[in-house]
Amino acid sequence: MSAADRRHDDAMTDFSRRLVDVDGVVKTVHVSGSGPAVVVMPEMPGISPDVLRLARWVRDAGFTVHVPSLFGTDGAWPTVEAGREVARRACVSAEFRAFAGGGTSPVTAWLRGLARRAHAECGGPGVGAIGLCFTGNFALTMAMEPAVIAPVVNHPSLPLDDPAGLEMSDEDARTVRDRVLREGLTVLAYRFDNDRWCTGRRFAAYRALLGDAFDGRVLPGGSANTAPPPFFRDVVGTPHSVVTAHLVDEDGHPTRKARDEILAFLTERLSGPVA
Repeated sequence: MSAADRRHDDAMTDFSRRLVDVDGVVKTVHVSGSGPAVVVMPEMPGISPDVLRLARWVRDAGFTVHVPSLFGTDGAWPTVEAGREVARRACVSAEFRAFAGGGTSPVTAWLRGLARRAHAECGGPGVGAIGLCFTGNFALTMAMEPAVIAPVVNHPSLPLDDPAGLEMSDEDARTVRDRVLREGLTVLAYRFDNDRWCTGRRFAAYRALLGDAFDGRVLPGGSANTAPPPFFRDVVGTPHSVVTAHLVDEDGHPTRKARDEILAFLTERLSGPVA
């Protein structure tokens, strides 16, 4: 095994573990920090150490970060074998709509409920939502909840079989569009230019729906971390996770700049007066 394959899981000792009930559905949510709430959703295959690194950056920027456990083993390093099994289960789960024609993933209703609860608890003008990969588009769908005012859509991969799909029903797409345009929201989004899971066709579909409210930013694939965890190296197999697995934590690097832009976006949107 290479050194990358032998890295340790994250014990998550700086997060409190909560059981959150939304309409009778209970899920684990890991919470840390203070200030306005930001929901950081996991990417496939789960709440990895890289997802937690991003969550800690958000926390340290002055927010109460909420990381819901949606699939996989919390804190686990993304290995090939375990990651493939998690992905397989998620693709057939009733909570997700991984393929075209399925409409909006039902789990997003639970996530909107989490955002409402987090806003009531943490205060501030609203809630931020960061989606990643499998959950990338969920940050946009969550904008049907009035509390969500800072959606960040990172390399959305669903639906897996339609590179121009949005992973939401037509009715939900209209609801999101109308709210975004009516309230002057901005949807911040990132992808690598050679990502085969999130291509330019997906971003074009977002822009067709939202117009100038969609701020889609594209990084050169050559800037991606060349030594990501095994799941991303062997299964994902392409530059993909801009601010997690494929981030290069160096001053001036494009992926670090993307992280800083996301933190600045959250600060600008969530540090104002209560709406």
